Amino acid sequence: MTGIPLAPDRPAGKSGDKFKLGDFAIDEYRPIKVVAIGAGFSGIIAGIRFPQRIQNIDFTNYEKNAGVGGTWYLNKYPGVACDIPSHCYQLTFEENTDWSAFYSPGSEILAYLERVVDKYKLMRYIKLQHELIHARYDEPSAKWHLRLRRPAINSDSTAGIHFEEFEDTADILFTGLGSLSQWTWPDIAGLNEFKGTVLHTAQWDESVQDWGTKKVGVIGVGSSAIQIVPALQPKVAHLFNYVRGKTWIASPFAIAKLAALTHDSKSDNYSFTDADKKAFKDREYYKAFRHDLEAHIHTAYPVVLRGSALQQWAQKAFKQSMINKLEKKPWISDHLVPDFSVGCRRATPGPGYLDSLTRDNVDFISTPIKRITATGIETIDGHHQELDAIVCATGFDTTFQLPFPFIGRAGVSLQDAYKPHPITYLSVCVPGFPNWFQALGPNSAVSSGSLMVILERQIEYAIKATLKLQRERLKSIEVKKEAAQDYDEYIEHYFPTTVYSEKCRSWYKMGKEEGRVTGLWPGSCLHALRVLEHPRWEDFDYEPLNEIKNRFHWLGDGQTYNDKTKTGDRAWYLRDSEVDIPPSKL
Repeated sequence: MTGIPLAPDRPAGKSGDKFKLGDFAIDEYRPIKVVAIGAGFSGIIAGIRFPQRIQNIDFTNYEKNAGVGGTWYLNKYPGVACDIPSHCYQLTFEENTDWSAFYSPGSEILAYLERVVDKYKLMRYIKLQHELIHARYDEPSAKWHLRLRRPAINSDSTAGIHFEEFEDTADILFTGLGSLSQWTWPDIAGLNEFKGTVLHTAQWDESVQDWGTKKVGVIGVGSSAIQIVPALQPKVAHLFNYVRGKTWIASPFAIAKLAALTHDSKSDNYSFTDADKKAFKDREYYKAFRHDLEAHIHTAYPVVLRGSALQQWAQKAFKQSMINKLEKKPWISDHLVPDFSVGCRRATPGPGYLDSLTRDNVDFISTPIKRITATGIETIDGHHQELDAIVCATGFDTTFQLPFPFIGRAGVSLQDAYKPHPITYLSVCVPGFPNWFQALGPNSAVSSGSLMVILERQIEYAIKATLKLQRERLKSIEVKKEAAQDYDEYIEHYFPTTVYSEKCRSWYKMGKEEGRVTGLWPGSCLHALRVLEHPRWEDFDYEPLNEIKNRFHWLGDGQTYNDKTKTGDRAWYLRDSEVDIPPSKL
């Protein structure tokens, strides 16, 4: 045997002229600095997994708010709750058997996140009230340069809070900013002229009390409005819900499971009893309950496929359900029940919303608003309603345009790169922005299934890339433009097969009635998990450290760290955790 001949452009002896073995063991991992932005679900998962998976890591999490929890810290309006089953809205590895209800209040979700932070001692990494205001990738060093703002250490409390700015850098930048984090005021003339109380659901003032004498106008029919209306209805003198569009009020996620718990097909929520919670303490029982519930919510995916049998059933069933609940004021159905398919706009279970609309102290107003005056709201038909308070349940900026400069390679801003719509690679990274990964970026969310497991997989993806960068001693890792363009082409061909391409105003389409779907993953939740499971490293470009071009420089000096130091386990491959024993019958 003569072996494999060398390539003609690399004769023997030539490649080694300038090459030198590394002075490190192959598993003597170089230090790597990771900065995470945001301490909501994504940042909390990152705070657990990055230090767990990566050795020799310097990890910091900057959070702009005064507490952890992200959207669950900010949103404290009456009635705020989870709109998917609570037992599906938790981490795969951190179960909670004490949820109070099938759809639990936001305060319980925040408390859950705070417990997770305490259990895993994440405050050693988290810096609260540290807001990212500028991010720039530096090409020579392949580091992210970050400018942050925080309260000044020596701030004089009597003169108000003063802020100071400082700089930091990162080898890897991970952002968990959330797709619903920048709340917006409605574009209605005269909003600033109103002399009464004006509130936004995402900036709730808990000091506002004495609702019993107030006439309150709630603007909106999204998830926030659907939750706050039934919460305020029993507390106010009169409530006026101003609704511009139509929406499905139903639970496509787990309606059968809810009915099984309540023994009532018309129930829209269920409070777990002490007996339920006691039963959940049985590890095997709870494991089966949770698995069955989560498996069930994944069966809802076909409802989004145009013309599917499940879509046809859903439209008929949900329409009848809404009509039945609005029986006392049947005319509301004409203005609220959609003519678009279930799922085009996010459907919500909306416990109590339809019932509250039929109460004597609630008016449903579908006439468009003309303007807001000093004392109330005037609609285009000339009617003026005197109000004491206006609640704007008008949602968030869903264009993925960050409120601060985010600059990648060659000085290109992410804001420009995301026009006319965001183009990403599997939602986790963007060409031209090396060493940056994100969770809940464009095309991340799912209309059915577990969002938590999506977040976990996105973070594991970022970790795998970070490990590759560290292990192979790379300077940068950047997705190829061609790969992102191919993914974009896939997205363009997928969504026309779904109901999302129908005409309906939705945050899925950046708040527009028609156009590019940027909010949702192009496929089922389970599809996303499979896609993110194994990175396609061939879709990335790499730069070596120290201008060393030989791709095997990372092999080091031919030793492992245990060889080099004559310490540690030198038969680690025989540990129980390492040995994979096949079944006796394959």
